[in-house]
Amino acid sequence: MRDYGKVSVLALALLTLLMPGSALAYIGPGVGAGAIGAVLGVIGSILVGLFAVIWYPFKRLMKKRRQSKSEDE
Repeated sequence: MRDYGKVSVLALALLTLLMPGSALAYIGPGVGAGAIGAVLGVIGSILVGLFAVIWYPFKRLMKKRRQSKSEDE
């Protein structure tokens, strides 16, 4: 037989975790602006990193093509 006491305690614990109460916390404008700046900085650095990974090999390829065209002429 199943032990329904353990299952009900587990279900009650999960329901308690899923129903958050009020945080009663204040985030001032300085902390909010700092958090937004940090998030934008992380996103920007990821985008710049992806751009660098894609752009520099493409730039090198274009440079090789220009050199081969100038050698052919």
